[in-house]
Amino acid sequence: MAFHLCSSPSSLGHDRHYLHNSVSFLQKPTVRSFGNLNSLSLHSRISPRIAQVSLQDPIPQESQKLDASNAPDSQDPGRKTKSYIWVNPRSPRASKLRQHSYDARCLGDRILEQDAVIVLNNMSNPETALLAFGFLRKRLKPSREVILYNVTLKVFRKSRDFDRAEKLFDEMLETRVKPDNVTFSTIISCARVCSMPNKAVEWFEKMPEFGCRPDDVTYSAMIDAYGRAGNVDMALSLYDRARTEKWRIDPVTFSTLIRIYGMSGNFDGCLNVYEEMKALGVKPNLVIYNTLLDSMGRAKRPWEIKERGLELSVVLYNTLLAMCDDVGCTEEAAEIFEDMKSSGNCMPDSWTFSSMITIYSCSGKVSEAEAMLNAILEAGCEPNIFVLTSLIQCYGKANRTDDVVKTFDRLLELDITPDDRFCGCMLNVMTQTPKEELGKLIDCIDKANPKLGIVVKLLLEEQNEEGTLRKEASELFDSVNVDVEKAYCNCLIDLCVNLDMLEKACELFDLWLTLEVYTDIQSKSPTQWYLYLKSLSLGAALNALQIWMNDLSKAVESGEELPAVLGINTGHGKHKYSDKGLASVFESHLKELNAPFHEAPDKIGWFLTTKVATTSWSRRSPELVAA
Repeated sequence: MAFHLCSSPSSLGHDRHYLHNSVSFLQKPTVRSFGNLNSLSLHSRISPRIAQVSLQDPIPQESQKLDASNAPDSQDPGRKTKSYIWVNPRSPRASKLRQHSYDARCLGDRILEQDAVIVLNNMSNPETALLAFGFLRKRLKPSREVILYNVTLKVFRKSRDFDRAEKLFDEMLETRVKPDNVTFSTIISCARVCSMPNKAVEWFEKMPEFGCRPDDVTYSAMIDAYGRAGNVDMALSLYDRARTEKWRIDPVTFSTLIRIYGMSGNFDGCLNVYEEMKALGVKPNLVIYNTLLDSMGRAKRPWEIKERGLELSVVLYNTLLAMCDDVGCTEEAAEIFEDMKSSGNCMPDSWTFSSMITIYSCSGKVSEAEAMLNAILEAGCEPNIFVLTSLIQCYGKANRTDDVVKTFDRLLELDITPDDRFCGCMLNVMTQTPKEELGKLIDCIDKANPKLGIVVKLLLEEQNEEGTLRKEASELFDSVNVDVEKAYCNCLIDLCVNLDMLEKACELFDLWLTLEVYTDIQSKSPTQWYLYLKSLSLGAALNALQIWMNDLSKAVESGEELPAVLGINTGHGKHKYSDKGLASVFESHLKELNAPFHEAPDKIGWFLTTKVATTSWSRRSPELVAA
């Protein structure tokens, strides 16, 4: 239920135009398909009114005198000046006006440099822009040819065509046109908008070769580029310089800095960057919020965002609650929820209540979850499948099987179709339910997914025909979504272990390996054998351990050469709403077996042993291995 706020990245933030004054149009210039470029006429392509355009040469005086000498309104100072007049094109006066108009000088060979810049600057198709660039270069002898190259590079940036930008730069060098700072800043910003930070770094580091020195804005942009390219030291070094020299930094760069600090585990650094950004007057955007929330969520401190003065909306409140759910912070979620209710302008919505029910359900707080359900009902809303799934999980943890059944019946009454995730939740509840009450849940599962019901019934039966369980389980997995396959596998094996049906657990485990639901469980090399259990449930992990140790015992008995090191990886994490993890359970289980595996002090979640210890233990305690 976590929300992902996003915003499109900005470009380099400074486009150096060679039009020193503003260019205004009554109608946006357009360039049609040229066909024969030699017949290109700018008359129909440039707006009839262009004010204050400056490149090198001013607009001829006769064009400027036109309005003063011929516009009737200009004779009366008391009248409000009109920006244009309509003249009948068939009248003699129209012919005279055409001769003195600005567009008249654009015909034939009289193309000015600023005309070429205007045409190229307003193009968006890179192929057409390249044709126009070639035509204009031949017809013009610009005083600074680099200007046309740079404006064409801007078109490639606009269309995110980095390949053409690089090729055009190569052409510049071939024609001995020297690139300037704008050339490089445009190519660098093109690389950024194309999500090619390594290319941005490459072109930035080329600048000294051509005698170009980056300006402050380019330096600031490179903080983002170096950060995204993985050169954290350079990014932070430039950031320190930016603070000293007071460079202008855009929100995209601030977002990258927050992400850099978050990835390195410096969560206070994330908050400091956010505070510095606000102090500089840079307004946080959705990308900033999303990055900061993600970093503080991984720090298990999402509520600190509120303490730092973040202006919260309903969406951001819900994001904070979703992050509290991700990291198991129940009390903090309750505080955020109360703060949201008292804010006055951010009232809880259905997502808010759904998040709170999930948080309370996972932590086993039944009464609080039920209170949230009542709040949904009082608001005139009906609970959705996410809410009901969470409630079933909550009742299951509290061993309130009858309430699980009632909630399932409510689902059907609301005409909601149970999906694969809902059925997975029901299956998980079965692994926590006493054997004598399983019958109540089997009826629910049979209604929700008949194929799953068949497999569960086969697990509960003492005896099955040979191959029946494997056949039915295979058919089940042909019908369920791939996203829930491993969860189903773990729950079904856990159920077997709880019912002391270890042979069926082994049969299912072998099937999951065959179907490649469980992959990369073990690795073997001449120097080490490893068993990887961190993606398995407790029952599945214990089952895998038993099979692996039996294989070790057989290897010792057959005289197979063992590697120097053997290890078991349980992962170092624990459940977000539980103090227990797979590692702590395995530590005690290995001690019960008197197995020579010991937790590695420098590798959390790893239990290691040697070839000599394994061989001695296997020969000394074959009955424990078989157990």
